[in-house]
Amino acid sequence: MPIIESTRAVTRWTSRTIPVFLVGAVSYSTYVVVDRVCSSYLINKRAELGPAIVILVLYFILLILMVGTYLRAVTTVLLDPGVVPLGPQAIEQRKRERENRKHGYQGHDLESRPYYNGSVDTNPDSPGLENFYTKDVFVCEDDGKPKWCSQCSNWKPDRAHHSSEIDRCVLRMDHYCPWVGGMIGENSFKFFVQFVTYTACYCAVVLGSAASSLHKQINEGSQLDPHFIPVIVLASFFGLFTFLMTVTSVRYIFLNMTNVDILGSQRKVHQLAVHVPRGTEATDRYSIITYPLPKPEEETNGHSNDTARPRSVESRGVSPQPNRFSPSSRDDLANRTFAILKTEPGENPWDLGMWKNWQSVMGTNVLDWILPFRRSPLVNHESHDSFYPMGQVLVDMRARYNLHDLAIGSGGLEMKELRRGNRS
Repeated sequence: MPIIESTRAVTRWTSRTIPVFLVGAVSYSTYVVVDRVCSSYLINKRAELGPAIVILVLYFILLILMVGTYLRAVTTVLLDPGVVPLGPQAIEQRKRERENRKHGYQGHDLESRPYYNGSVDTNPDSPGLENFYTKDVFVCEDDGKPKWCSQCSNWKPDRAHHSSEIDRCVLRMDHYCPWVGGMIGENSFKFFVQFVTYTACYCAVVLGSAASSLHKQINEGSQLDPHFIPVIVLASFFGLFTFLMTVTSVRYIFLNMTNVDILGSQRKVHQLAVHVPRGTEATDRYSIITYPLPKPEEETNGHSNDTARPRSVESRGVSPQPNRFSPSSRDDLANRTFAILKTEPGENPWDLGMWKNWQSVMGTNVLDWILPFRRSPLVNHESHDSFYPMGQVLVDMRARYNLHDLAIGSGGLEMKELRRGNRS
């Protein structure tokens, strides 16, 4: 699996240099806490064995957890940050660009550049489109189609955003973190939160042990240890930084949002394609789209949603056999109809409540919260309801548009009808 790094050389080298600095800072802190604070001062000079043992136990527990979560976060953001696959056009274009760079081509001759059109794929059978209309709800554009990324030449799942830093669309993208060397997204956000939390606690232990020892030396009037002040400065800086990151990240978890989501969140309006039963008509408040999309050569039956659909055998003047489904009517039953609805400004359709929001990111049990083994439950997109679970906002939307009687999952009605036709 290829490593996914920043496309900017300066950022790449910064991300590669930071771990060296972190290793040096942690090594120095370990020397000061273990040797200077606990061994030389508390045990040998003051004979305070109990406090020294408590400090050492807390220190090494937090050190192990901090290092473990850091390694888990780094390997995840580099090897599997949760990127959307590239479309065929983007793959071919990037292959050409690599070949050009390999042969020293700088791209100054515009006429010799290969043509690349990242516009929306208008093919009704566009690869990946079925991943959306087999869900009951998905984020869409005004025409009812999913969002499209012209750089990746592919459809964008809900809450995916294109990162100019790594030039890929990232699922539930949060931010690029040079400290872990990559993009924080749905696959790594849990591990990132664990890392900054343990780092803040680790810095608190370092700061507390060094500052208390320094205070005792001042009160005793003895010679001050020259290593205490530098380690206090380091622990204060990193402790404050990671504490603020922890508080911010936990707030995002409780809100079920990310750094990207929070930008303009009070004014943001989400547009959703919501599954409704076949035959639902468009109104002046919402439009309708039916999937699979029609092929240009197919005849249409003039549905009010302006979506082309094949004429049935009956519509051509041929009566179908009793208690049987004609091929076109069978296809009709496999179609899925969606109403295009909008949230109110500031509404977050993915807000499940603080407790469920926490569980969706951190896991359902305490061990998941503590240990960096399993990924967040929200990385599982196999549900037919939506890419990410939706909460009360979706229920309220249905009520506002008078669709509250059309329950999620009504697509099962079409399949039941089809099965009854097969049995008759």
